[in-house]
Amino acid sequence: MNLSQKIEGYLFYTGEAYSLKKLANVFDVSEKEIETALQDLEQSLAHRGIVLVKNDGEVMLATHPEMSELIQSIKKQELSDPLSKAALETLTIILYKNGATKPEIDFIRGVNSQFMLRNLLVRGLIERITNEDDKRITKYRATFDTMRFLGISAISELPNFGLFKSEIEKREVAQPSEQNVFQS
Repeated sequence: MNLSQKIEGYLFYTGEAYSLKKLANVFDVSEKEIETALQDLEQSLAHRGIVLVKNDGEVMLATHPEMSELIQSIKKQELSDPLSKAALETLTIILYKNGATKPEIDFIRGVNSQFMLRNLLVRGLIERITNEDDKRITKYRATFDTMRFLGISAISELPNFGLFKSEIEKREVAQPSEQNVFQS
């Protein structure tokens, strides 16, 4: 697999914009090699549904501008449909943990929660924040609009919050020892 293919996979997986310097660090190559690979990637994406977007020294993948009408239609449909059980489950975890990372949510649910998180973000029910413990990790929390809709002024006002919080804390304390059993 060549560098442009690796960059394409990386940008697709993360869904975020990255500087040339960051990409050079990720792939342990020079920025000049990244520039060349990005030119190759841009050419290989010509006449496809995905484009390479460049803005102020950063790049990311996005849908082709001609797809905007279809994307808007799909987005409108997503926003008008009621939340699925899986989306409600994800939102509940975020609410009762008073902020959670994707790996925490995935562990609790037992499945990849990326689509549910995107759905909740698009609807404005959750937002991304920087994790205070580790600035490299994104955490998700409920928005003020969500709290206002639920009629609460603080997360601690959720039904049985204390009970659920203590159960979550017990499980988080027990989790490392359970993992060690599998690592042996």
